[in-house]
Amino acid sequence: MYAIERGIHVMITKPMVMTVEAHKKIIEAARKNGVYVQVEVHKRYDPVYADAREKIRDTENFGAFQHWDSVMTQPRDQLHTFKAWAGKSSDISYYLNSHHVDYHCWVMDGLADPIRAMAVGSTGVASSEEFGCPKGTEDTITIITEWKNRADGSIGTAVYMASWAHPNNSECHTQQRFMCLGHKGEMRADQAHRGYSVTQNNKYAAVNPLYMKYTPGVDGEFSGQNGYGYRSIETFVDACRMINAGKAKPEDFDRRLPTAASTLTSTAILEAGRRSLDNGSCWISIPDLLAGKVPGHIKFAEEGQIV
Repeated sequence: MYAIERGIHVMITKPMVMTVEAHKKIIEAARKNGVYVQVEVHKRYDPVYADAREKIRDTENFGAFQHWDSVMTQPRDQLHTFKAWAGKSSDISYYLNSHHVDYHCWVMDGLADPIRAMAVGSTGVASSEEFGCPKGTEDTITIITEWKNRADGSIGTAVYMASWAHPNNSECHTQQRFMCLGHKGEMRADQAHRGYSVTQNNKYAAVNPLYMKYTPGVDGEFSGQNGYGYRSIETFVDACRMINAGKAKPEDFDRRLPTAASTLTSTAILEAGRRSLDNGSCWISIPDLLAGKVPGHIKFAEEGQIV
């Protein structure tokens, strides 16, 4: 917010904030100061994800939305570092579910809307003596949502699962995959296993240079500019250059990039999941949350703090 109020364009890593209220404040501040704000959600630039989006949105062949199921897990060793904030100021859903929630909202944009959400969590690893996170810190959070298709009013369901309790000796840092079912089609994507594996120093790994190529090019120089992790930041820089040159306005990018204004729905789903966990896994109305009609705050919110 400090940068926005001083007219500086901002890129914020996902999730931008933790509540709809805070998200709306950033949108308002950005518009007031003529500033461009983009969320760093690199999964949108994964070539498999980008292709899958267009196939799912082809409702003539794929049909209306029926069901979504996504998984994203990472090794528990990270909790030695994450215990500084895990269960205190954020959770695993905000940290990892934010990827697939954003992507699914982007896929469904204009086709379907989330109606309500609830969440459940499992515990025992993060709060163990080994990691020392606060009692009750969730190891795995699963958000369940209901969606309504705009075309015919039919209902779809979505399940977003995220965990930081994965074994440390996994073949890849992030296990990640999704399945999407339409009235006429089905989509499955496994981003953890790209058909490329390496064994060296007695360690087997499934690697993903599509995200970032860490090995040098033939000239010995950096060669990661085609990775979707790099491109996510590149789009922000390109947008800023166009705005600063007077060739575009910040709002011109709302339809094609993950701007503050275009990512409010994903924040609502993540907040609804947290509110649900804070209140016995009850259902939370997404329209009511977006309209500011759900009383109370998430447990991580402090008075006067933008979360």
